[in-house]
Amino acid sequence: MDLNRRSRRYAALPILLLAAALTAPRPIRAQEPAATTQTPAEAAVNAPMEAGESEADVPLREFVKWNEYNGPISTLRFGGGFLYDYAAYDQDDVSEQQIDFSDGSKLRDFRFLLKGKFLKITERSVTWSAGIMWDEANERWAMRQSGVMIGLPKISSEVFIGRTKEGFSLNKVMVGYHGWTHERAPVSDAMIPILADGVKWLGYLPKIGLNWSMGWYGDSYSNEESFSTYEHQQVARVSWLRIRTDIAHTLLHVGVSLRDGKAENRQLRLRARPESFQAPYVVDTGLFDAQGSFTSGLEAYYRSGSLLVGSELFLQDVDSDSTGDPSFNGGEVFVAWNITGETRPYKPAGGYFLAVSPSRPVGQGGPGAIELVLRYSDVDLDAGTLRGGRYRRITPMVNWHLSDNIRLEFAYGVGELDRFDVTGKTRFFTMRTQFTL
Repeated sequence: MDLNRRSRRYAALPILLLAAALTAPRPIRAQEPAATTQTPAEAAVNAPMEAGESEADVPLREFVKWNEYNGPISTLRFGGGFLYDYAAYDQDDVSEQQIDFSDGSKLRDFRFLLKGKFLKITERSVTWSAGIMWDEANERWAMRQSGVMIGLPKISSEVFIGRTKEGFSLNKVMVGYHGWTHERAPVSDAMIPILADGVKWLGYLPKIGLNWSMGWYGDSYSNEESFSTYEHQQVARVSWLRIRTDIAHTLLHVGVSLRDGKAENRQLRLRARPESFQAPYVVDTGLFDAQGSFTSGLEAYYRSGSLLVGSELFLQDVDSDSTGDPSFNGGEVFVAWNITGETRPYKPAGGYFLAVSPSRPVGQGGPGAIELVLRYSDVDLDAGTLRGGRYRRITPMVNWHLSDNIRLEFAYGVGELDRFDVTGKTRFFTMRTQFTL
């Protein structure tokens, strides 16, 4: 398959990153395994929250030494990430009439993250983060999670002020680099904006395994951003560790999220891609009049050693007289298994999972971590007078974690789009190269 000129410029990047993973030096830090017997899953149990949340979590093994600095006022750590995708599509006759898919390669994500902790300013823990991402879709630099987090130890919580994830859904809270699949479920992207500006209160009570997140957001500074589809919104998420006798090995996480929002300019549009970044939108309500929406979500995850099973369900009720007050729904269910034996870490303070850390990285002569995944996702945007379509997909895939910094993903998927009274099927062949610092 021919690649366009822009794709050819990046064609050698996966090979260069793989070579870097195999030949990079192995610096040792005081808190690395050389100085502790804790596994990554054990270390995550008591890890504190910091500004930037999941994006601020540092890989266990550093790729370089020069990206940290301890100053007189604040510490500083420089990090970053890079995602590059290749995708090919095989459509049946109906699918070709519905959607035009094009094979090829594309830069998915390129970002920098600065984070640190203020020193000697107050007895409270005060951390900060600044995220900067190249927005490939709009071809510009954009601010990601950025702000300040202030610790409130007397009430076992923190307050974050700035731009952040709203806090709805475990999978949405996680940074995309740490997920078990290429992309989040289409229903998640259709209903929940990726970021918002405002204030969020987060807390965790370890004795009872209760975690909470409550946020209040507005668009005074973000109304020109593509993610700003609401004038203001209030979001709450509460999760509970039903099984937590040995969190580092076995746990059962259950949670509920609620969201109430007032639509920007009294209009909404729900749409999503088919779990492939370079693909066009497959479900789309188009722009329609709406006062706002109320969204609820349920989440359940069970992990026992190297096995992780999870599911999330979404329901959105829209206040729209002109379209019959539609109710949209969707969800996902998946199973992930690290056949090399690693346990995916879980961070109770945030109520989410972290990236897999291979026990024997490729750069140290091991096989890395090999993770097998199977997911089914579903989104239905047919409701009221709107016909946004229903899309279902089943995706088996393999994640090869060469190290804490390098990951290769290989996925095959079968998607079915039911829209305008016809049903088309598409097979997906996708590969992703991921690098983090």
